[in-house]
Amino acid sequence: METAQERLDLDKAKNQNNKKSGQAQYVVFNIGEEEYGIEIEYTREIIKSAQITNVPNTEEHVVGVINLRGIIVPVVDLHSRFEIDQDSGDFEEDEQRTITVEVNEMLLGIQVDHIEGIVWLEEDSITPAPDVESNLRQDYLRGVCARDEDHLLILLDLEKTLFT
Repeated sequence: METAQERLDLDKAKNQNNKKSGQAQYVVFNIGEEEYGIEIEYTREIIKSAQITNVPNTEEHVVGVINLRGIIVPVVDLHSRFEIDQDSGDFEEDEQRTITVEVNEMLLGIQVDHIEGIVWLEEDSITPAPDVESNLRQDYLRGVCARDEDHLLILLDLEKTLFT
């Protein structure tokens, strides 16, 4: 399960959200070599490890379900959803986390390689995703934001990523 510090950090960040005009907070994580972000308002908690039970006849990107304090939560593997090779990236298996998110009144888990942290982003610094050839569908994206000169943060539209 998550550490107490991870829970406190996420709760503190969510409580501070919407306090800065023109800015929003994002949970930043890695899938392979790329950094992705989701709006913090969707996140419920970050889980370090959980026993995932396979469920037959589900979509390929649904790896199974977890029991989260009596609530059965489906877990989506973003590697599979985005068709990214499992071996891409330099993260150890013990860095893998499941982020529980609530989208359309449904609680889901998304499996990620590594949690980078929580960041504030200026809303006007987010640009529409460029139309490029990649395995990641453009409609899954909310936009992109430059983290620095060499890194872009890919911001996901969770509703479309999980339900399209």
